[in-house]
Amino acid sequence: MRLQLRIGGAGLLAAMVILGSAGAFAQQSGSTGTDWPTEKCNRYRKAYDQSLARLGKKGLGAEFLASHDAFLASNCQARAEVCARSKEELELANRLVVMAMNSGMSSTFLPFNCRN
Repeated sequence: MRLQLRIGGAGLLAAMVILGSAGAFAQQSGSTGTDWPTEKCNRYRKAYDQSLARLGKKGLGAEFLASHDAFLASNCQARAEVCARSKEELELANRLVVMAMNSGMSSTFLPFNCRN
């Protein structure tokens, strides 16, 4: 009887994972009527705006802000060229990475890249 309970519990867990995955897929596949790349950009833009409202722009360099604005203006399709150099830029970038991951985006979506 214990074995049956364990199998039943595992089956329930598997069903929950499948249903949860289906729900996440429905969200990502444009349940809002928006294509997924645009939806990701909208979520990211919202996270960016919220972060700036909370942290402010103090310590954020003109190059960092301009590169980031260019990424957003391209509907988040431009090549990733945003390099966090100051303590404040790094804090904002780290915050945005966590927010993006929590919103269902992959790390390859993010614009942060330092070539030097």
